[in-house]
Amino acid sequence: MFNHEPSHYRCPFCAFVRGEWDDYNASTDVVAQDGLAFARIAPKWWPDNPGSALVIPTGHYENVYDLPVDAGHAVWDLTRRVAVAMRETFDCEGISTRQHNEPAGDQEVWHLHVHVFPRHQGDELYRRHEDGGFAPPKERALFAALLRDRLLSAELVAR
Repeated sequence: MFNHEPSHYRCPFCAFVRGEWDDYNASTDVVAQDGLAFARIAPKWWPDNPGSALVIPTGHYENVYDLPVDAGHAVWDLTRRVAVAMRETFDCEGISTRQHNEPAGDQEVWHLHVHVFPRHQGDELYRRHEDGGFAPPKERALFAALLRDRLLSAELVAR
């Protein structure tokens, strides 16, 4: 009812889940995974917010309206874990999250995802969207490794 995905859409996040790697989907982007959600370093960065992450359900759900409750809980739980790890690891001063639905809500990829941004005083995140660009896999891999390591150490402490 509230779907805008074009016919024959090739979903980049479903390709990621299938392990189809290219310049936008690299195996080194993986931060964390569980059965219903995964986190990755985002391929597109804003100028003063490198290392932003995406938290994505493993199932293909276009938007928040389609998202089953269990997948929603998995996405939100992982979003929180990524935000805490990012805050503790990236020397940032805060965290912002965003999730877009439908064209009027600025949704560009037709698979639900939550953005997790490291924030710095005066970074103008919301004013500089157009200035951002795609980061190469090698640059993303450094940030993914930091978050992965932090998340793994936090899980070991929690056990």
